[in-house]
Amino acid sequence: MPSEDFSSVPILDYSLLESDKAQFLEQLRHALINVGFLYLSNHPVSQANIDTLISYIPKLFALPQEAKDKIKMANSEHFLGYSRFGAELTKGAVDQREQFDFATKHECRWKEGDPEHYRLWGPCQWPDEKLIPGFRETLGGYLEQVESLSLKFSSLIAEAFGLGPDGLSQFYDTPELMQHKAKIVKYPVVQGSSDQGVGPHYDAGFLTFLLQASEHRGLQVQNLSGEWIDAPPVPGTFVVNLGKALEFVTGGLARATSHRVLSPKGASPRYSVRFGFPLEILALRDARGNVAATDSMNIELH
Repeated sequence: MPSEDFSSVPILDYSLLESDKAQFLEQLRHALINVGFLYLSNHPVSQANIDTLISYIPKLFALPQEAKDKIKMANSEHFLGYSRFGAELTKGAVDQREQFDFATKHECRWKEGDPEHYRLWGPCQWPDEKLIPGFRETLGGYLEQVESLSLKFSSLIAEAFGLGPDGLSQFYDTPELMQHKAKIVKYPVVQGSSDQGVGPHYDAGFLTFLLQASEHRGLQVQNLSGEWIDAPPVPGTFVVNLGKALEFVTGGLARATSHRVLSPKGASPRYSVRFGFPLEILALRDARGNVAATDSMNIELH
């Protein structure tokens, strides 16, 4: 095992910022460079809001199939909406999950003559309020809070690298022009030889904040030796991981780490809520120059 390899995912206490910011930044720097994943405890997102959201998730997936299909992703040029079980592949194998893609509030700003990627951002498709009353408000409040946390955390990453609080701000747009996308995912118990909930991949964006919304294990992170390290649910935390975009803009100093999800064992499904912090596409393109090679590993978008 390489000397700086990891055998567990570190837990960072967000409240340490109040008493010893330098120590927090040192711990963050270690996680960024050597792991690419961390747990974040004592964060400012309301636990009451999280608990309410978690209570809605089984109800969301229990909606009639007809109601779910009315908001299928194929209806949205913004890639928002519902995807049936088995609709996605990773490395040629079926991902055994069902999911809804939502996002923070955003009116599509694309108009004739604008860059085509502006079409990627726009309003969500929501399930019928009568069928799941209060869900939209609950999820909207949650996304607003995690968005605020993600902006603060990106500033802390810049500080951890000695760049100052605004050191990475050139790579993302002003808050009102950004849209942050989220997935609510159900990994059912499956029978058969495959246990792929989602196969090994890197995330494409800047940061991911993952809420493990049930008690099931399944998330695994791959270390430098190729070993799969469990990242089980830890109550009161988010799992934060780095994407390829952050790895790129830091010249490889920050580390995007391969990870996967195994299908749950037992009698009940695994649930999770994933929030992605994006980067401004054109800024990345202009900074990139010519790319000589690409990574062959699948990259998952948010």
